Amino acid sequence: MNRPNTPKLSWFGSLWSARAERSPADLADAQVSDTASSPASTSVRGKRSRRRSPSPRPKRLDRRYWLCASLGVVVGVAGSGYFTTVRMLESVRRDLPNAADVLTYARDGTLTIQADDGTILHTIGPATREKVAFDAMPDRLVNAFIASEDKNFYEHNGVDYWAIVRAARTNIRVGEVVEGASTITQQLARIVFLDQDRTYERKLREALLAQKMEQELEKDSILGQYLNLVYLGSGAYGVADAAWVYFSKSVEDLTLSEAALIAGLPPAPTDYSPLVNPELALQRRDVVLNRMVEAEFITPAERDAAIAESLTLNPSEPKYFNSEIPYFTIYIQQQLPDLISQDQLELGGLVIETTLNLEWQRIAEETIENAIANYGTYEAFEQAALVSLDPRTGEIKAMVGGTDFDDSQFNRVTQAQRQPGSTFKTFVYATAIASGMSPYKTYEDAPFKVDGYEPQNYGRSFRGTISIRDALISSINVVAVKTLIDVGFAPVVDVATKMGIQSALMPTYSMALGASEVNLLEMTSAYGTLAAEGLHAEPHGILRVTNRYGTVIYEAEVAPERAIGEDTAAIVTWMLQGVVQNGTGVNASLPGRPVAGKTGTSENYRDLWFVGYIPQLVTGVWLGNDDSTRTWGSSATAALTWHDFMSRIVDDLPVESFPELPPLEGRTPTVEAQPVRGQVQTPSASSSSSPPASSGSWSEEPAAPSYEEPADQGYSPPPDSAPAPAPQDSFSEGEPAPPVEEPPAVDVPPEVPALDLPPPAPESSGAPVPVEPGLESAPLQ
Repeated sequence: MNRPNTPKLSWFGSLWSARAERSPADLADAQVSDTASSPASTSVRGKRSRRRSPSPRPKRLDRRYWLCASLGVVVGVAGSGYFTTVRMLESVRRDLPNAADVLTYARDGTLTIQADDGTILHTIGPATREKVAFDAMPDRLVNAFIASEDKNFYEHNGVDYWAIVRAARTNIRVGEVVEGASTITQQLARIVFLDQDRTYERKLREALLAQKMEQELEKDSILGQYLNLVYLGSGAYGVADAAWVYFSKSVEDLTLSEAALIAGLPPAPTDYSPLVNPELALQRRDVVLNRMVEAEFITPAERDAAIAESLTLNPSEPKYFNSEIPYFTIYIQQQLPDLISQDQLELGGLVIETTLNLEWQRIAEETIENAIANYGTYEAFEQAALVSLDPRTGEIKAMVGGTDFDDSQFNRVTQAQRQPGSTFKTFVYATAIASGMSPYKTYEDAPFKVDGYEPQNYGRSFRGTISIRDALISSINVVAVKTLIDVGFAPVVDVATKMGIQSALMPTYSMALGASEVNLLEMTSAYGTLAAEGLHAEPHGILRVTNRYGTVIYEAEVAPERAIGEDTAAIVTWMLQGVVQNGTGVNASLPGRPVAGKTGTSENYRDLWFVGYIPQLVTGVWLGNDDSTRTWGSSATAALTWHDFMSRIVDDLPVESFPELPPLEGRTPTVEAQPVRGQVQTPSASSSSSPPASSGSWSEEPAAPSYEEPADQGYSPPPDSAPAPAPQDSFSEGEPAPPVEEPPAVDVPPEVPALDLPPPAPESSGAPVPVEPGLESAPLQ
């Protein structure tokens, strides 16, 4: 059987073809053919000879085919788009951050510095200065924000669809965007997690994130965090900052009018700021009050009263914007890059917990102010610095770097390199004691010259035979130099470095008298090694650093290292107690407490020092001028300033005793002496071939070439050809020689100088400076 050739159709087209073969027209043709033919014509052959007449059915078939095909494409594309959208939404949801991070959010680059009791000292960066618990926020303030920003806040699930429709209708009618539809939850999501770009992708993430936050967080938590983070213009982040910046009030003291004004700021914080556009701010306030009436938060009468209230601004700088302890907080900022990474610093939200005792810091600042006012005026010094440390941990408890930070940001505790004068003698004698020397070892206090260097005592007076203990108490220069010669330069430098001196120390004879420059922090820290029984803890001001999540990313590890032996520390402390009891440091005495310390004065009275300690605390004081001009004071004033500070804070500390004195003789040396070999002679018999008799053990060598080293200039090393063990140094320092017997106690009120004396005679007169016993003088040339 042969089938006529017909086009091959798809299964969809075949259905239509089958239906077309049984159409009414075909049935009608068949009926006509049967009527006109004989019965014989009903044979198969007769049927096959029939030919269908042409008809327009194929055109109808094409139209239906394309209609159905197009419909299939549309359905396919829609289905594909639906599944793509679903997959995209699921992908966005998977990438959404943790909603709980909202509660720990902090803006990039922000950090907060705290005192040891948690008090905020300084907040840096675009941060909320003061946060308020949601329960502490007044209802009028909370309701003002709800009415202004999101009246359905407690009804929606993060996205307010009716608000979207309402805003769209309003914006279309006006022809521009005049109303938004973002809920408070969406705004918080944008603040914490997203940028401010106006893109569909950002809006989608914002909506999904808002819904996630609503599912995982309480409504009050969301609203409270929003009110603490939203930017409200003029540097104010959050409602507490705004209340302070605009009205110098806390949030609970805001009036209804003021609360409404603040609630109207979020849409345009700069434009609506009352400090920028007060009239526009009042108009916006009135809008918020009307919305509060519509939301039934207030009555029309309350609204009218609030509108009638005049705008009374009392602007203030954001809290903690400028540090009240600037020398210390800047020091802390300088230390941070050494402790944490730059990425961590830039991430923001850091909390720096410091060692500062805020009460002691206030007392230290008052002490320095009083020193300048009471002593500086007629003793001719304009600057002062003080630092106090816990010697057992190295924690900085107070730091005053100068008299006025606004006038000079130079920190004289950490940055000023000054000659310490006789305060450096402590390291010479500590080295001698560590080498096994007895504090009762005697030297001849008499004129002498070594390698051309001739140290002088105050008034060019000499005491004859004297022990090193008494020489320290009386601050005898000649004996300090002779002791240095016996123990050697290198051992003294090594001991001083281990105890905490970090500045370079020049190996010269004048090193014994404080010719090498140091700063106050390292000197105080080094004396703290004695207070800590020979253990040195590095000074530091940072206890720990936490990130925005509260995770500790740095914590100070206090690991004191043995610098000198316990016996050495105990003996030197005993010697320094004598300085305070009977010597140049009597003004530092504290009734009922053991005190050890040492005074120091550099040439021409340029630097006045006292560094002293009790078992739990070590404090250093420096007085002087930045330009190194001479003062007309003495280190007794520094000791008095030290007393002024310590006497006001020691009540916070229990009375402790220094360690018992160990055997003074027959101790095992812990430091090996390396005596300096130089030619020694008496100045009055420079041509003599024999040195003077002395109890010192220094030996002689041919004299080195002589050259001058001005005392007020830095150390200049000798030429390579000079074989001298140390250069000649014209620097000398003299201190008074108080009586060996104990003088009566000096009880001086903090606001009165120890002694009311006329200024010293000018150097040009050639006369010695008339200073009473107990006060140090500047060195003589």
